[in-house]
Amino acid sequence: MLVRADREVRAAAILVVVLVMSAACVPDPVGRATRAPGTPNAPSPTTRTADPGPTGPTPVPTFRRPTPTPLPTFFVHVVTAGDSLTSIGRRYGTSPFSLSVWNREVYPSLDPESADYAPDRIEAGWLLRLIPGKEVDPEDLIASPSP
Repeated sequence: MLVRADREVRAAAILVVVLVMSAACVPDPVGRATRAPGTPNAPSPTTRTADPGPTGPTPVPTFRRPTPTPLPTFFVHVVTAGDSLTSIGRRYGTSPFSLSVWNREVYPSLDPESADYAPDRIEAGWLLRLIPGKEVDPEDLIASPSP
């Protein structure tokens, strides 16, 4: 029975030591940790020191250039027998006019500003550039220089 009481006293003593040590690490309201009273170099409970704040150089915001928006990437469609600008445009979510504008430099018969404009005259094997889901705004067009 005496051995059991001795163990309980030791456990209680260890608990007290742990509580005293953990209380010594609790910061005061100013934000600095204080030592437990009675330990060497402990500040008095009534004396508070001001927090000096951050030390070292003040961080300077860095400037990052914005990532440029990539230009649209053209898709190439190979014209097969039976294709028309209307069917190709419908397949890719664009207009026949847009297909004409995008391809007028390679195929002059597709130039809407030309006298030889023939949008229904396309041939199998032509490589037509297009941007799926996009259309050319006719008001944004700049007239191509005439030769």
